[in-house]
Amino acid sequence: MKKIYLVAGARPNFMKIAPVVRALQTRQGLEFKIIHTGQHYDREMNDVFFEELGIPQPDVFMAAGGGTHAQQTARIMMAFEEFCEADPPDAVLVVGDVNSTLACSVVAKKLHIPVAHVEAGLRSGDITMPEEVNRIVTDSISDWFFVTEPSGIDHLKREGKRDSAIHYVGHVMIDNLLYQLKKLEDHDISSPETNSFKTKHTANGSRYGVVTLHRPSNVDNVEMITRLCGALREIAMELPLIFPVHPRTRGNLEKFGIELGPNITLLGPQAYMPFLNLWKDAAVVLTDSGGLQEETTALGVPCVTLRDNTERPITVEEGSNVLAGTEPARIIGEVRKILRGEGKRSRRPHLWDGKAAQRIVDVLVKEMEL
Repeated sequence: MKKIYLVAGARPNFMKIAPVVRALQTRQGLEFKIIHTGQHYDREMNDVFFEELGIPQPDVFMAAGGGTHAQQTARIMMAFEEFCEADPPDAVLVVGDVNSTLACSVVAKKLHIPVAHVEAGLRSGDITMPEEVNRIVTDSISDWFFVTEPSGIDHLKREGKRDSAIHYVGHVMIDNLLYQLKKLEDHDISSPETNSFKTKHTANGSRYGVVTLHRPSNVDNVEMITRLCGALREIAMELPLIFPVHPRTRGNLEKFGIELGPNITLLGPQAYMPFLNLWKDAAVVLTDSGGLQEETTALGVPCVTLRDNTERPITVEEGSNVLAGTEPARIIGEVRKILRGEGKRSRRPHLWDGKAAQRIVDVLVKEMEL
């Protein structure tokens, strides 16, 4: 019996490993353990959260906590090394680009344990992003690369990775999205506050938009966040907006004394299902989130990304995403085009079909010689 550790450090990571867990549960000969590094504490990650994902609670919780990038990464590395030495796995699977991804990859590699990276090869070209550093370092030492889009293949090949180690499998986040969407169709899993807003703003054919902002480059600088919020206020004069506010963003709005006005409804952070129920029927989503660029593309929801670059170019090349930058005039112009029905045509990318996790497990079974 071969054993693989599935590493997650934050709520979005669990959404990415959940399809892999469900696929592994159908296979013989491959045992798995879910490792929660505790990188982020999230009150929404309770029994119901894991039940909605269709996976068991984590086998291990490391409680790494916050701190600086170096402090957090160091705590994760020390805890994971101790665990791997006490109960060595045959492989470690990491997802995405958070500090847990980098930390556990380095530990595994130094213990001569093969590393599988899901969402490998993504590059924004912006080395000032912590996530970009994590992606590059993780890919530099991984053994198996599971790629979501063609750009990932191109980057990995340019960086000298063997063709036989690169596997274009589709996207586990879309596996999870389609799984959760089906659950949403079968059961109404939405929050009262999102439901009341949605009901009010879809009556008589009216529309609404959804906003998320959390990247430090957008919300930590007073000039930048002021500029973006000015664009949101102007858009909200034509389209009601709802904004689940990240704690970092809320703190800066308060610190800088920024008011968003009466046409933007502010909420606290939302659980996955209520948020999905909200954005899936929006006229437009305005975001700086990488994952939301992909999920809106999968469902064909118009998305305006408030960044100058994206590590997910397929969402722009084929999907419903527009890379608008951070200048208000461009952002407002792109939203107005969408509201006039002049938005771009889009399609769901190849292999974003809900079966990526099955392909990943097929590769793991072969590579681990089960």
